[in-house]
Formats: sequence, structure tokens, C-alpha cells
Amino acid sequence: MLTVDHLCTEIDAETGVVRAVDALSLTLERGETFALVGESGCGKSMTAMSLLRLLPDSGRVAAGSVRLGETDLVQLPEAKMRDFRGRRISIIFQEPSTSLNPIMTVGRQIIEVIERHTALRGADARRRAIEWLDRVGIPEPERRIDTYPFQMSGGQKQRVMIAIALAAEPDIVVADEPTTALDVTIQAQILDLLKSLQQSQRLAILLITHDLAVVAQMAHRVGMMYAGQLVEVAEAAEFFARPLHPYAVSLFQALPDAAKRGQPLASIPGQVPPLNQSFTRCRFANRCSHVMPRCEQTPPDLVDMGHGHQVRCFLYPEAERAPATPTRVDLRSPTTLQPTGAHERAAATAETLLELRDYRVWFPIRKGLLQRTVDYVRAVDGVSLKVAAGSTLALVGESGSGKSTVGKGLLQLLRQTATISGQALLRGQPLDALEGEALRAARRRLQVVFQDPFASLNPRMRVSDILEEGVAALRTDLDARERGRRIAALLDRVGLPSTAGQRFPHEFSGGQRQRLAIARALAVEPEIIVADEPTSALDVSVQAQILNLFKELQQELGVAYLFITHNFGVVEYLADEIAVMKAGKLVEAGPADQILTRPSDPYTQALLAAVPRLTVAEAFLEERARGSSSLNES
Repeated sequence: MLTVDHLCTEIDAETGVVRAVDALSLTLERGETFALVGESGCGKSMTAMSLLRLLPDSGRVAAGSVRLGETDLVQLPEAKMRDFRGRRISIIFQEPSTSLNPIMTVGRQIIEVIERHTALRGADARRRAIEWLDRVGIPEPERRIDTYPFQMSGGQKQRVMIAIALAAEPDIVVADEPTTALDVTIQAQILDLLKSLQQSQRLAILLITHDLAVVAQMAHRVGMMYAGQLVEVAEAAEFFARPLHPYAVSLFQALPDAAKRGQPLASIPGQVPPLNQSFTRCRFANRCSHVMPRCEQTPPDLVDMGHGHQVRCFLYPEAERAPATPTRVDLRSPTTLQPTGAHERAAATAETLLELRDYRVWFPIRKGLLQRTVDYVRAVDGVSLKVAAGSTLALVGESGSGKSTVGKGLLQLLRQTATISGQALLRGQPLDALEGEALRAARRRLQVVFQDPFASLNPRMRVSDILEEGVAALRTDLDARERGRRIAALLDRVGLPSTAGQRFPHEFSGGQRQRLAIARALAVEPEIIVADEPTSALDVSVQAQILNLFKELQQELGVAYLFITHNFGVVEYLADEIAVMKAGKLVEAGPADQILTRPSDPYTQALLAAVPRLTVAEAFLEERARGSSSLNES
């Protein structure tokens, strides 16, 4: 259905010509899901933009072809390409906030696609748009069709993006991280929707993601990209049973889960190399633990290992057609958590550091000319929980359940906008009653790491000034020289060079910026850190580095965490206790092993059942390994 042959995409940049996609070749059959995986900066999204001719003005397809049936999309004029884009091939973008038109209702944006590519008009097109909103799980679609993007949550906006992409029932959908911003339950719903459409319409899907569990559930074939190239291509069963490239093996080892509790996660050192250069060696050589002299002398080619499994690595000489050092990743993990270690046992008996008692955060709903309060949004409604010194409490639940509001409330960031009742106690001291110097003193002991480090770091300040700002405000006992020494020590503590202090936030990668956010939180030596989705936007390898850092800091400094997340792999690896929220209320709380293996509340059971897992995909993969798939038979 789709044939990509030696596709090369170049972008003009200040540092020179960047070859974002380099000689990429792949095929996509009708009814097939082909997954492109890899870290940020590997060229996955740029591949998607190239296929749909949506490159920036500075970008161009320098070579190769993209054939949809008998048509080469690269050669089409833009006016003709508009007939293909949306109707024959469409895309689900990664970031809905920047992809949806903010001055058009979501319904108008869906209807626009329907009227452009189908025979439906007017009321019929509107009814079809409502049907799509319902199919992608938007509540009250008849009413929400007339809302604007800013009136929807991040997950709802992503569902609207999916409805727009599918509205004209295209042959091929390019899904660029379609579930990154979604909760596990909505993610499961969207994946089921894509699979049902694939079965009913024989839809072909090019899935771009870094979530290997989603790949295991969805993909027929997998292509792993690194530095603009495909480094491994295989059937899904083969790839998960026997990953060959050292990069693929490292990513599997970096995944957090219950089996790795108490152990450091395997992280990949270094970063993806800049692509504004001509490579005369293997692109992964500077990060590979199996590097050989030959790797430094010439770049490897894709080698066919048989059964459609290709790998770009000198560990597997083409003449041998078999692994030089066979590797197998064991996807099976125990059904119960690893025995608690000394640190976890100590945390279980430690004194209570933070306590919420019947905590409520209500936002007023105001109407009329005088803006009188007519009702309240009960974002947090009677939550009680405890965080022990030196322990980690994971707060989980769907978007809108009130998790982040709990964190912002106890940090005293909502005093001007919400009505707060109940008690938030830090070592028995009521936080809501504190003012002025007493509140600043409490904030020395209570710090936060926000979800988006780029939005929470001042882009106009150098890193040294960002880190010193908190120290100067909350540690007035330290002089300038001592503050400088503390900043240098903090940068070293989070794994960044001392020269990083003279750079601006935009000069760092996402993972490095999150390290800076952690360093800023540590600057005043807090006793507890509220971590609000600190790894949600990070790649698997960078996430492993951040989780290792959190663990090390807890073991060495005794820091406690209130860890707000919807990533259950992270919860299994990091949490001592778990609290589950739904609609502003706490529905279940207890030790991590009990909640994860023996949940009692139906909502918790539903959340855990919706989590995509490599282990859940095991039967699927084994069945695929035993024989040809129904796709191949057809």
C-alpha cells in the first residue's frame, strides 16, 4: 500500500544542513501496523512529516520516493497533494494544543475534513462529526461539538485530533505518539478503536511511539530508528523475543517494572549525535558497550538475519546470517513485587512527614454581571493521606481526578483561586495557616518538580541564576561564595558539567532540563519533593536516568516523594505506597505490592487492567511466532 524507498530529508539550519532522515526504506501493507520506535531526535516524526509533505519551509525531501499505490507523493504538486492528505493518508499529531485551531470549534474542524473529502454536507456532516466524537470517547458529544479546544483537557484534545484524522476514513493513518498525553483507560480505548477500524476497513497504520508496551499490543512489524536511520527491522514477535541491535537491547533493559525494584535501571550514556555531519563510523558507537575497532572506521549496513529480521550492526556479519552473540530479552516478570529491601522497610516504619486530613480544594463557578458564586468544582473533595519520611507515595488516577490539584494545594499555590479546607500538615505544622516568613521557611522543606521543565524554567535566565534564585530566597544564611559552591555541587549531583551553569534552558535536551528542575528543587535541601509527572515527556533511556537519580537522592539524602503519575511501570519500580484518586476522592490506598497485585476497588482494577504491558502481549507474540498471521494469509 505504501512503499518508501531511500527517503532522505534535509533541513537547513544555522549549524549547516541537517539530514534528519537518511536513506530510509520501508513498506506498509493494507491492514498492517508498522511501528517506528526510538528516542527523540532519531527522525521518527520527521519521517511522518516527509510522508505527508508537511515539512517546514527550511526542509525538503532531498532524495527517494514515497509511493502510495502507484502515485509518488514526493512528485505531486501541492494542490494535488491536498486530495491525498486527509483522504488517502492522514496524521494524528503528537501535540494537539498546537495542532488544533484555537479560534474554531472542534466540531467545525472535524466537519471541515468531512466536507472536503466526502459527499456529506451540512447537517449530515455534523451528525457524522458527532458520531466520531462519540467513537473516540468524548462525553456528551452533542454538546461538546460546539466547544473550543481551550475548553478541553489535554486527553480530550488528543481524542479530537484522532477524530479529525479518521473522519474521512483514510487508507493510511500516521499516528505520531497518539497516546502520549492520555490516561491508561483512554489509551486502551483509543488503541481498541484503531484496531477495530483496522479490522473493519483494513486500515494501514504507521505508529510512531517510544512506548514499547503499546508497540507489543499494536504492531505487526517494528522498525527501530537511530540518528535518522533504521537500525533494526523485524516482525513484532521476533523483535520482542530476540532484539539484536545493542540500542534495542539497552532500551528494553531501561524499562522500569516491578522486577527491577531496588536495582538501578540500565541507562544509555550520551545523546543522539547531531545530524549535521557526514558519518564515517557507526552512529551508535559512542554509546555502545560492544563497540569494536571496525565500528570506528566505517558505518555498518543493514544485514538480513533471515525471517525478515534486519539489523545494522557489525556484531552480526552478513556472511554468518546468525547472531555472533545471541541475545534474548526475557519479557516475563514476576506477578508479585520483589521483596522489600532495607530502605523500604525503614520507610514503612518512619515518622509521618506530610499528612492531608479531609483535604478539599473547590474552585468557584461564577456567573452573572456581578460574578456571584453559584456553585463549585470539587477538584479535591475530602482526601486524607500520609507520606512517611524517606518514602515514596505514588498518587495515581485519570486526568481530572484531582492529582495535580492535591500537589498544588499543599504547595500553597492555589490560595488566590480556590476555596481550601481540611488540613495539610508538614511535620504537624498546618501549611494553610502559614504566612510570610513562616511560609518561606516551610517551602525550604517542601519543593516541587513540575511536569514540563521547559515551561517551568525561566528562558531568560542562565542556569546558575535559576539555581541561585531559590537558594538566595530561602537560604539567607549563605553568602555568594557558598551559594556558588552549592550550585556547582548540585550540577554535579544531577550529572551535568559545571559549565552548564553558564547556559540557557533552551540549550539542553528534555532530560537535561528535567535534571535542572530537580537540581533547583534540591537547592534548599528539602525533606519532601512533589514530583508532578516528571517523566511523562521523556524517552525510555532518559526516564531511566531520572528514576535512577530519584532513587539515589532518596537513599543518600533521605528525601521523600509525593510522585504524581499515570505511568504504572514507574509506580511499580519506585513507589512504597500508592493512593488512587477518582473524581476528587481517594478510592484506595495502601502498600504498593498490595495495590498492584490485590486491588480491591473496581476503579483500581480497571486502571491496572488497561495498562499496556509487554507481559500482557506475551501470548500474542508467541502466537505470532508459531505461525503466519492472518495478515500474511490474506
